[in-house]
Formats: sequence, C-alpha cells, structure tokens
Amino acid sequence: MAPAAGLRSLLMVDLSIILPSYRNAALALRSVGELGRFLHGQPLSWEIVIIDDGGGDFSEEPRSPHGPVKLIRFPENRGKGAAVRAGMLAASGRSRFFTDVDLPFELSVFLPATRYLLDRRYHLVVGDRTLQDSRYHLDIGVKRRAASFLFSQFVSKLVTGGFFDTQCGFKGFRGDVAQALFSRTIIDRFAFDVEVLYLALRHRLDIKRVPVVLRNNETSSVRLVRDSSRMLLDIFRIKAHQVAGHYRDQDLSDLLSRDLAEDAQGSPASGAGQPGSAARG
Repeated sequence: MAPAAGLRSLLMVDLSIILPSYRNAALALRSVGELGRFLHGQPLSWEIVIIDDGGGDFSEEPRSPHGPVKLIRFPENRGKGAAVRAGMLAASGRSRFFTDVDLPFELSVFLPATRYLLDRRYHLVVGDRTLQDSRYHLDIGVKRRAASFLFSQFVSKLVTGGFFDTQCGFKGFRGDVAQALFSRTIIDRFAFDVEVLYLALRHRLDIKRVPVVLRNNETSSVRLVRDSSRMLLDIFRIKAHQVAGHYRDQDLSDLLSRDLAEDAQGSPASGAGQPGSAARG
C-alpha cells in the first residue's frame, strides 16, 4: 500500500452523515445534537458533515461532544445536488450517507444500512418508501404525494429502468463508490438522486433497498410547480448525457471488476450481495 493511501485509510471513519442545509442552521445544529446522542456508544466511528448551501446563517461552528462535525460553506446557493456532492467528496467515511437536515426518518435505519455497506459489501443502500415495512403516514400534502408518485413513475420509465423510489431522502454509499459516483455527477439540484441511481444501475452496482419510517417532515425546500419543472428539465439533461455516452466511467467499471475478483478469491464477504446484480430488495 502506498504511504498516502495508508494514511487515508488510518484517517477514515466507519460512517459519515452528510446534511445539506439552506437557511436551516438552527435545525442543523439541533440535528447534530440528536445524531451525536444516537451514535454515541455505537460500535462505529463517525463524523457529521454539514453543507451550508449559501444560506449564510451559521453564526457558530456546529459541534458535538460525542464526535467530529465538519461545516462546508458555499458563498451562494448552488442546489441540494451540489451540496451533497461536496459533502460526499469531503467525507472520510468508509460508508457515507446523506439525508435531509430535519432527519425525517427513524435514526435506527443507519445501523443496518451501514452494516450492508461495510460487512455485506453492497455498493449502495437506498431508502424505499414503497417497501412493505416502510411507514410514510404523516401528512405531507396530497399534491406533493401525487407529484412524487408521478415523478417516480416518469423517471422509472425514462431513466432508471423500473427502479421506483428515486427520491427518498435516505441514501448511503460505500466510501470508494461515493468517490467514484459523485466525481461524475453534474446535476446540482433535486434530480441529482436520479442521476446517481442511473450511474449506479448503468455500471451494475449492487443496490440494497431498505424500508424507512417517516417520523417528521419539518422542512422542505421544494416548490411544487417551479421545482417540478426544473426536475423534469434535469431528467432530460440526464437522458441527453446518457445518449451522448457521457456517463461511461472506467473508474466505476474497474471498481466492480475489483469486487468481482475479490469475491472469486474468497474475500471476507460472506453473505454479501453479489456485485453486478443491480437493485435488490
């Protein structure tokens, strides 16, 4: 192992949680405290990465007495996709998750999801609100629920080949997969989830879908009409890049090849999802 690679390995933590924030500093600080208390005592090393997406409302550095917290500040608003990308590439976790700053889902999902990535060697773990054990019963508004359903149906037909819940705000990646995927993404706003899943599916990465339980819905920066139009435009941008061949990526292909070779040699991946099997429930 090269010295630089060895040093990076020593500095890595088990789990990074990325929280994009736009004018929600108070909520972000509260969520840091809640996450710190939840993760304290768990058999995992961890960090929290907050991205201030141009809100400029962090008057203090977020801190937790239980573990490290990083703050990345954008001078102007760039969009949720750009914020998550920056957080993923700045994180040091062997597993890296993003979720919304209000922590909308039960925190217990982080523990099995992390194990899927670190122990069973899935490439991605994604929350899926359509799974039988998911609970999504809070009042999020009929119009928003209908728009989310129609958007998911449209995306699954046009881009992701039947993968249903592209927009759930809980997704995790093995660290090397996060580096490879987010180094290739270009979508800066809400359709970035679709682009990431498309790249993963295109390169036959192994995706574990997990149920999520919605516990609150305190904030959303989505404006239904304006942002739905932007998301549709981004979907067509993704499709155009797909047709033009811009999403071919040797790093992702090499990553999958290495995993397959390690499995063939009997690496410690007992019970793992088989790389190359795409989405699995």
